[in-house]
Amino acid sequence: MDETMDTKGVELDAVLVKGAREHNLKNIDIAIPKKKLVVVTGVSGSGKSSLAFDTIYAEGQRRYVESLSAYARQFIGQMEKPKYETIRGLSPTISIEQKAASKNPRSTVGTITEIYDYLRVLFARVGEQHCIKCGKKVGRGDAESMVKQILELPPATKILILAPLVENRKGEHKDLFEQLRNDGFGRVRIDGVVHELEDVQGLAKNKKHNIEVVVDRLAIKKGEEFRKRLTDSVETALKSGSGEIILHVVGREDIRMSEARSCCGIAYPEPEPSLFSFNSPLGMCPECNGIGTHLVMDEEKIVPDPSLTIRQGAVVPWKNYFLKQEDLGAGGWGVSQLLAMEEQWGIDFDTPWEQMDLWMKEIILFGSNGKTLVVDWNSKSVKGEVTTSFEGLVHEMMRRYHQSHSERRKKWYASFMSSKRCRSCEGRRLKPEVLNILIDGVSIIDVTAMTITQAHGFIRDLDLSGNRRVIAEELVKEIGDRLGFLVNVGLDYLTLDRSGPTLSGGESQRIRLASQVGSELTGVLYILDEPSIGLHQRDNVKLLKTLCHLRDIGNSLIVVEHDQETIECADWVVDMGPGAGHLGGQVVAEGTPDSLMDQPHSLTGDYLSGRRAIEVPETRRPVKKKGHPRVVVKGAVENNLKGDDVAVPLGLFVAVTGVSGAGKSTLINQILYPALSRRLNGGTMQVGRHKKIEGLEHLDKVINIDQRPIGRTPRSNPATYTKVFDHIRDLFAMLPESQARGYKKGRYSFNVKGGRCETCCGDGFLKVEMHFLADVYVPCESCKGKRFNEATLEIKYNGHSISDVLDLSVRQARDLFENHPKITAILDTLLDVGLGYIKLGQAATTLSGGEAQRIKLARELSKRSTGRTLYILDEPTTGLHFEDVRKLLEVLQRLTEGGNTVLVIEHNLDVIKSADWIVDMGPDGGEGGGRVVVAGTPEQVAASGKGYTAPFLADMLHVDGLKKLAN
Repeated sequence: MDETMDTKGVELDAVLVKGAREHNLKNIDIAIPKKKLVVVTGVSGSGKSSLAFDTIYAEGQRRYVESLSAYARQFIGQMEKPKYETIRGLSPTISIEQKAASKNPRSTVGTITEIYDYLRVLFARVGEQHCIKCGKKVGRGDAESMVKQILELPPATKILILAPLVENRKGEHKDLFEQLRNDGFGRVRIDGVVHELEDVQGLAKNKKHNIEVVVDRLAIKKGEEFRKRLTDSVETALKSGSGEIILHVVGREDIRMSEARSCCGIAYPEPEPSLFSFNSPLGMCPECNGIGTHLVMDEEKIVPDPSLTIRQGAVVPWKNYFLKQEDLGAGGWGVSQLLAMEEQWGIDFDTPWEQMDLWMKEIILFGSNGKTLVVDWNSKSVKGEVTTSFEGLVHEMMRRYHQSHSERRKKWYASFMSSKRCRSCEGRRLKPEVLNILIDGVSIIDVTAMTITQAHGFIRDLDLSGNRRVIAEELVKEIGDRLGFLVNVGLDYLTLDRSGPTLSGGESQRIRLASQVGSELTGVLYILDEPSIGLHQRDNVKLLKTLCHLRDIGNSLIVVEHDQETIECADWVVDMGPGAGHLGGQVVAEGTPDSLMDQPHSLTGDYLSGRRAIEVPETRRPVKKKGHPRVVVKGAVENNLKGDDVAVPLGLFVAVTGVSGAGKSTLINQILYPALSRRLNGGTMQVGRHKKIEGLEHLDKVINIDQRPIGRTPRSNPATYTKVFDHIRDLFAMLPESQARGYKKGRYSFNVKGGRCETCCGDGFLKVEMHFLADVYVPCESCKGKRFNEATLEIKYNGHSISDVLDLSVRQARDLFENHPKITAILDTLLDVGLGYIKLGQAATTLSGGEAQRIKLARELSKRSTGRTLYILDEPTTGLHFEDVRKLLEVLQRLTEGGNTVLVIEHNLDVIKSADWIVDMGPDGGEGGGRVVVAGTPEQVAASGKGYTAPFLADMLHVDGLKKLAN
């Protein structure tokens, strides 16, 4: 019987799940209504994702894959069957998660959404080609104008007249070669190489080829006889090449000429969609291969701190020479070179880099072959000349980067490199002749450089007439609809040329959501993971309208979410809990948002009803009007920043707010943090454009606590990352039985030989390849998944082996080691950030971004604070329930109490209202943002009424407090 039907054959109006036991789920039964907006909420680790993604979505995906043939399954793979008894009423399931849209640098918002594909067709069909020389519309060409252009070449120039026959097409092409031989041709150029036709039989049929027949080989001469021969050859080539010829000038690039399009002696290609692709050789800029940037040695990374002398390490690649040999005595060729520079050229190693003569810097960085004038730049007089043959650091390191076969060395050289805009196309990716195909005076790259809102307006207001209007009608509608969907999910500030890898998880998720809205599917079960991440309250309304639209056209939505507005908008809420990890995995409450408020066991209901709340701090740390230490970023103009000076008062809890695309991440993550990292940590990150940063002397350390994974392999886990495992291994090594057996600390590591299980090399499992089925991971038969050998497991502390300890949750481990201060100090920090539920040995690859960020925060908490540290966190409330946010705020306030500065980029109003100081960016996203709208205490910002954050913040704060402030 169809599982979507009940026993009477009536379609079920709910997804029925019985006996769900995946991860920490406690054999739960639940009925999730269909064609409704259902929110699954609860504290972190309560089992929300285990129910929504690891059970319902995984089963939906598995059933779909099982419906395919065995041949197809070997290419797709198969998800492991979740642990449950019965799931009925399951519709086709689509998951929209927070994961990077693409890691390919060629991927853009336009290509991901397929809007760029439609734009390519639009410009190919109704675009008007203009000459790159005179700017006029390109008209038809003829043989006479082509001959005239060829004769302008210098005498004796060797040329080939070629007729294009095959372009970028697979096949052996045997029949074509036979036909050419019959027609009397003797030579052919295949993929850029000229061959005798009699030597060519067939080509590799699975590769794409370019084939041109050689019509004539000539050397430019004067005279009527040569002109007549050239004209005959051009006409023959045009006939064979269907109106196109290729002029190959020996030693230079090809010149393409066409009867269809020609101006100023230049033949232009026929506009085709592939011509507008920066991934195709036909249209991409040949200098940068369509990427728009070059990877080059960055002078600022080679000399990150110009206030130092060379001997103090100003030139980072030479730093080790001075560290190893103070007097630069006899040594390798590097030391000899430095001695020659100092002694023979007179380069001063004891003058700060910023005070050195320009000619010295030029020689060091770019070298010099032959004689170099030594100029006194103050008097502008020539002091003498130096004979040098030094290649220069920039050229030398780039050469060694390309020549080196060592990945370690390549990585080292790459650390001094940055992406710079291509000089040829100025970052526009396409050839000039493509960029001169215009619609209403705008090129395709001009459109992609617009924000979504601007592009939407351009397409909407496009005024075409006649046949062009008929041709473009459907294309314009499709492009306009897709742009409209992106606006509706709050992505209006993005540009179509925004690189895919730079998108946040929330932005990527909303892009995929917009594409689903455009598909207009019905009867689908959509499962979303916190779609509100990264959204300002102003834009949340747009997102909710989109979700409701998907529901209203007949779809079911299950949304894992903590946002209060989304929960209150839902048709049905499932509250998981009551705790996290082994304390969770149950359905605490379910029902409408209103009914949830009346359920006493629901922690979410407590916060919705106001029984619990994150209180506004009674007092805030004051900011002195004069003399308060602060870091000031002056003249920031990276991306959309408009050059405002931004001051961050130190010793406070500071929140940077504003709508999506306002410039928050650019300011903090691309300018402030890289600059501080270079100055304080010796980092080599590229710093965004700005004039200068003042106040760095007030800080001695900067720590960026981001959401990147704490490790790339399952071997990395919370215990190893926080270093608590070192103390636990020390304890096991000190046990009497360990000392009696001679076991040292290394015995209790699963990464080295000795104590680990050698069958699985300490992994605890073995991978079994199943070919066209999913790979199966089975527990190691030798150690039964315990990672260590029997002798090691015999050593126990309070009845727990080292493997048992790794299987404990943080809270359980805290109880076990309560008498060991070094261990409990670290475990307490994990408890403080709300991670009591995770297991010490949980693989890093299974942790969410929010969990990884809080583990990093816990590690920093366990260290001794200097009181002069700047902590930077980007949306630390990702994945956090109201209760988790409360705990997080306690931790952040504690860090600040130690005299440190905590700087968060955040949209969560509970965090914003708890800050001491707010810097609100905006007022809008994209080009409409990039300014400081208002800065001050939360009360001052709320009372100002400026920007979009103020009115929402005013609702969170007491009106009486604002009145007192106004008075």
